[in-house]
Amino acid sequence: MAQNGIKKIAIIGAESTGKTLLCEALAKQFNTIVVPEYAREYFNDSDIYNYTVVDLIRIAEKQIDLENKLILNANTFLFCDTTLITLKIWADLEFHQTPVFIEENLNKNAYDHYFITDNSVPWQADKQRQNKFSRDLIYKLNVEEVKKTGIPYTIISGLSEERLEQAVLFLSSL
Repeated sequence: MAQNGIKKIAIIGAESTGKTLLCEALAKQFNTIVVPEYAREYFNDSDIYNYTVVDLIRIAEKQIDLENKLILNANTFLFCDTTLITLKIWADLEFHQTPVFIEENLNKNAYDHYFITDNSVPWQADKQRQNKFSRDLIYKLNVEEVKKTGIPYTIISGLSEERLEQAVLFLSSL
C-alpha cells in the first residue's frame, strides 16, 4: 500500500485524545511531516455551530488534497491527523447520513496502518471542541469503522510519553 515507499499512518480517535500531539511527536521522531486535520483550519473561518453536510464534503475534499500533496515531501512515513472515517462518523451522528462523496472516497485514500487513540487523555476544552457525543461512543465507532477497512490498527493508550513509545515501538518494527 505504501505510495512511493512512504507508509501512510492514520491517527484517529475522539476529540481531545492527543492525536495532533502524537502526530507531531512522531513526525519529529521520524524526521517527516504531518497532514494536519483540515477541519480545524476550516472552522477558524466558519461557524462550527452551524455547519452542513456540504461543509463536511469541502473538508473531506481538502483533507484528501492535503494528503496527496504532502506525501510528496514525506520521509518514510506520512502521519495523517485524521481521515475520512472521522468525517463519516461526524456526518452519521450529526446528520444521520454519510455524504456520497465521503462514502465513495473512504477507502480510496488507503492507509498502511491506523493508530486509534483511546480516551485515557483528560479532556481539554478549546473553541472547536463541542463534546456533543460521548468520547466512548466516538472511540467505539472509530474501532468499528477501521475494522471494516481490513487495515491493521493499534490502540494507543496512556499519557503522551507512553503513547509515543507505543507508536514508535510499533513503527520501528515495520
